[in-house]
Amino acid sequence: MKGLLIVEHPLIQAKLTRLRDRRTDRLQFRQLLEELTALMVYEITRDFPVREVEVDTPLERTTGVELARPVVLVPILRAGIVMLDGVLSLIPNARVGHIGMFRDPKTLKPVEYYVKLPDNLAEAMVIVVDPMLATGGSAVAAVRRVKEHGGRDVRFLCLVAAPEGVRAFRRAHPDVPVYAAALDRELSDHGYILPGLGDAGDRLFGT
Repeated sequence: MKGLLIVEHPLIQAKLTRLRDRRTDRLQFRQLLEELTALMVYEITRDFPVREVEVDTPLERTTGVELARPVVLVPILRAGIVMLDGVLSLIPNARVGHIGMFRDPKTLKPVEYYVKLPDNLAEAMVIVVDPMLATGGSAVAAVRRVKEHGGRDVRFLCLVAAPEGVRAFRRAHPDVPVYAAALDRELSDHGYILPGLGDAGDRLFGT
């Protein structure tokens, strides 16, 4: 699908399989989610600009590189918060915003309850993260919020996406690429991704 990039690295696919497994307990689920996010960040930042810097090794002065622009991470609460550590383990200086949303079980529409974003969105690469892209409602609303606060270079990272959610997201934000580990078959009547991995928030927090 246009605008969707599936990261098919064997390590990612093997960990995703374990994440899907209903026998995977809460601790393993959280660990796998963090590891998968970290692995996928390599793909997202492949074209990230760098600039030359000079450093002193124990033996002599040499030239290396550093990231040329700031990075801002924006998890969609609640499940997205667990993906933070995977990114921060690789980009520890990234700033973090938060957008809290839940899906109304009757309308399947997102309901916003919290927004707190850094003030440097216009100059940063912004990575919005959520484990699932199901109906697309929360992702669409969250990225809209990021843009309203000045975000220009925005990317959306999820683990599992549904075709319906990708289409809805692309209609609303054709300029924002979506990175996922898998594009699943469809949504159920209740808006769950099939085959999916269940409710990520419930599996993470035991609710």
